[in-house]
Amino acid sequence: MASDAAVVHAPWQDRQELWRHLRRGRQSDRVQVAVTERAGLISWAPFHMAVGIGIWFALPAQPSTLEYGVTLALLAIGLVLWFAPPDLPSYATLLRLGGFAAICIAIGFGLCGLRALRVEAPVLGFRYYGAIEGRVIRVDRSARDRIRLTLDRPRLERIAPGRIPETVRISLPAGATDAPPPGTHVMLTGHLGPPPGPAEPGGFDFRRSAWFASLGAIGYTRAPVTVAAPPEPGGALRLHRLRMQLSAAMQQRIGGQAGALAAALMTGDRSGIAEATNQMMRDSNLFHIISISGLHMGMLAGFVYAATRYAAVLFQCISRRGQSFPAHKLGAVVAILSAGAYLWLSGGGVATERAFLMVTVMLGAILADRRALSLRTVALAAVFILALAPEALLTPGFQMSFAATVALVVIYPPLQRRCRGLPWPIRPLVLLILTSLLAGMATSPIAAAHFSRMAHYGVLANLLVVPVTGALIMPMGPLAALLTPFGLEGPALWLMGLGTRWMLAVGEWIASLNGAVSFVIMPGPLVLPLMGGGAMMAVLGWRGDVPAWRNARIWAGGAMLLVSTALWLMTARPYVLISRQGDAVGIMTASGRALSKAKGGAFTVGEWLEKDGDLIAQADAAKRQGWSGPVKERRATLGSVEILHLTGKGSEEAAARECDLVDIIVSDREIAPLGGRCILLDLQALRKSGSVAIHHDDENLAWITAAEVAGKRRWTR
Repeated sequence: MASDAAVVHAPWQDRQELWRHLRRGRQSDRVQVAVTERAGLISWAPFHMAVGIGIWFALPAQPSTLEYGVTLALLAIGLVLWFAPPDLPSYATLLRLGGFAAICIAIGFGLCGLRALRVEAPVLGFRYYGAIEGRVIRVDRSARDRIRLTLDRPRLERIAPGRIPETVRISLPAGATDAPPPGTHVMLTGHLGPPPGPAEPGGFDFRRSAWFASLGAIGYTRAPVTVAAPPEPGGALRLHRLRMQLSAAMQQRIGGQAGALAAALMTGDRSGIAEATNQMMRDSNLFHIISISGLHMGMLAGFVYAATRYAAVLFQCISRRGQSFPAHKLGAVVAILSAGAYLWLSGGGVATERAFLMVTVMLGAILADRRALSLRTVALAAVFILALAPEALLTPGFQMSFAATVALVVIYPPLQRRCRGLPWPIRPLVLLILTSLLAGMATSPIAAAHFSRMAHYGVLANLLVVPVTGALIMPMGPLAALLTPFGLEGPALWLMGLGTRWMLAVGEWIASLNGAVSFVIMPGPLVLPLMGGGAMMAVLGWRGDVPAWRNARIWAGGAMLLVSTALWLMTARPYVLISRQGDAVGIMTASGRALSKAKGGAFTVGEWLEKDGDLIAQADAAKRQGWSGPVKERRATLGSVEILHLTGKGSEEAAARECDLVDIIVSDREIAPLGGRCILLDLQALRKSGSVAIHHDDENLAWITAAEVAGKRRWTR
């Protein structure tokens, strides 16, 4: 780590000569401090870039010329401070550090603006029903266990070409098992609409993710899909079709969900995995293995690196040549090429590209005669990723992968030194247990904040599965792909199938244990930034030459962690939640959230209960005390406020009749303006405001809408 102070090592003969040196000026000391700080500043670059990116996304409105002008001014000030001459006063080094931070913050802010302009595409602003035509570019499976098609070059009737989205995504009917291969031009009749807003104010906003993916509409069809034209022989999707063919072959040869898992790990095709399997993997904390990430890329690259290096050393020993070549660099080159091939085979994707960048940077450090695993190499990979896709900072995959990597880089070297005294047969097992526990501790708070879910036996599940993944699944998959042209892939696929079946067996066992999963309350918007910033401040501020109790950065990081924990513990869930479709209303009671309907708004209601930390099903939550009346006219009393939830036909007549008798009316239908004293939240009003949350204190109800929280951004129009 960089040092904050220089240490003078000079053979001064007497104190008088030393005093004359210090009185002449501290230029040499300042130069040494500047050089030392600059040598370690790459570790701080992603931290400061994240601040700029976070500010850009936190703004309530799209940045204007004024904000970007301030950013340019900040960049100019940072450059002036960074390139300041070394003969400034003794605080010049602090000014340079401030200049470096200003440069990175301005770069992070500006990169977000450039990225938003680069991905800008039309978004469907209304609900559409009619003919849809387009080219299949992706096949996956939805949370409702339905196959989905992503189409580019869509054509929609009665809509001008300039208003048609670049890509749309359509769910096929329940029970559909076959999907046309990528590159196929299809025709169908379906429903489309804009990407939906968050289930509650401050919740996950899918519109933002869809915007940066240039996904302009989502929908469904109940009709069969008609093939308008077969895939073109060439084109960019030819390789994608080859991947899908490999995926189908692996699923057929291995069979069942084990084959679907193997195909997902090798080709990124997760369309064959049932939602029940996905849920089981989440409950056992093995879901991250399904997603191609740094774990798989690192396993594959590590296997290839070690195998190539040992083969090169063996060749040199057998050939007995006088001049040897660097086997470790040859292994790094072959590993980079293998990781690139795996990137293509898996179909790319943001998470896979992130993993490839991390592995490439680390192997590149070997080629440059640097440490492969260090905070600088991890930071360099983070800088590349944030520069290419700044929005990745907000994703749980980015946060969890780098949290685990940083934790392992910091702790593994001293841990390895302490384990050297252990007998060699048990040393790898002890290291595996401790590193798995450490990675789980680093990622669990992030997973809980994003998903409101904690898998309590996840460390045990990963201890049983990760070694098998590295020993069988990851090596055998690429080997099977290499042997396929010769018809010799059978044994490799058989071994790979053993590994995936073991993964399923462990996952089912762990998920079936009592207390395997619990939910936690969703934290407020400041918790994760303070938690991540405090952890990075403490890690990057650690220095071996200064005791921890005298290190201001560690104190600052610890304070941020304590504040984030306190804010999380003091989080209060909304007293009332109203869905953006008006089909569900939930009020908080002493026994938990009581729902107005046993059916309707299932996805939204599930999000509410998870964020409440409540494991109950929707039907059981609807039986809680708090609501009364017939199914289509549910009533609840909130102190002195009475709320009426109307659904289905007859809502307009009931609203006109009850407006003077109740305070709030919620409906999933459009209702003409009422002349009474009630507040009307019908479907038309909720489409503008989005979901609504009402907080309660001793005297008043405080309203907040999803539109107010999201602000006026490009993806909220």
